[in-house]
Amino acid sequence: MTRAPKAHRSNALPPGAWWIWALGLGTAASRTTNPLLLALLIAVAGYVVAARRTDAPWAHSYTAFVKLGIAVLGIRLAFAVFLGSPVPGTHLLVTLPELPLPHWAQGIRVGGRVTAEGLLFALYDGLKLATLLICVGAANALANPARLLKSLPGALYEAGVAVVVALTFAPNLIADGRRLRAARRLRGRPDRGLRGLLHVGLPVLEGALERSVALAAAMDARGYGRTAEVPPAVRRTTTVLTLGGLLGVCAGTYGVLTAEGGTYGLPVLLAGVAAALGGLWLGGRRSVRTRYRPDVWGARAWLVTGSGVAVAAGLIASAAYDVSALSPGVLPLTAPALPLWPAAAILLGLLPAFVAPTPHSREPSTPKDPS
Repeated sequence: MTRAPKAHRSNALPPGAWWIWALGLGTAASRTTNPLLLALLIAVAGYVVAARRTDAPWAHSYTAFVKLGIAVLGIRLAFAVFLGSPVPGTHLLVTLPELPLPHWAQGIRVGGRVTAEGLLFALYDGLKLATLLICVGAANALANPARLLKSLPGALYEAGVAVVVALTFAPNLIADGRRLRAARRLRGRPDRGLRGLLHVGLPVLEGALERSVALAAAMDARGYGRTAEVPPAVRRTTTVLTLGGLLGVCAGTYGVLTAEGGTYGLPVLLAGVAAALGGLWLGGRRSVRTRYRPDVWGARAWLVTGSGVAVAAGLIASAAYDVSALSPGVLPLTAPALPLWPAAAILLGLLPAFVAPTPHSREPSTPKDPS
């Protein structure tokens, strides 16, 4: 009764649940620079992706986001080595030749002293950004972009199409590149280096262009862009509510994040969210599209969503009473410790690996017995 069922069209999780879960992990990553907690977030996201991703083309984009995160971390460390770090240190690692700069470039240096404190500060900072990218990659690998487009409000349908096409382009590009490289290897042709890239790049871009043209033709054939007549008063009210709500969300978020706005931040944020939702509801009246078999948020979808929200809430609450555990200092140079309660909150993010429906695995076909 408690085992996760096999995934099919009627019980598959809505893509919004996966995005809220991943954004919860990303929010938790933005609240800490502790490398142990960040590594735990990466491990949680990787385990859930390995347990619940399908064989769809977009599911293979997670590896690309991991490589992008590693590249970002390497670039951040390289900047700290060659351009210096704002953190002074006493543990000298190496002294590079320093390039002399004019007087108007005071405060900027190229080369010079490289300290362990500055390098460790860059490592913490780069690892946070890499974790955010990996969390976004987990959402891309688990959420179906076409179903995500169906679940958007009518007022955001046009912008949602552009976002979904952009999110679909990269995974399909990666899948086409892998397919063409495998085909070149089977033919005994080089698939690595500059020569292989030149021979693979043009077919990949051509395939992406053909898919874009086919998508535009399919959207036009299905009546995309048709809108209903809306009175001018409703259009003006929609604009005022949407823009005012977004401004209220920005002002309320600033008030919540700063100590000076603790009194007005939350009321302004809630009022902005209510106004924005009202504007989106009114804006959806101009869309005449219908939804075929809309996604249903069942108990498992709410559990997945709640696990991501719980991870974010746990890290935010921990930052309120124990800042040093979530943001370990580098002056003096000490080893970071793993705080118990934030780590336990992060482990709640593993819940989708046990409650989300299990995707069907591709099993190799066995030859039939001729007898």
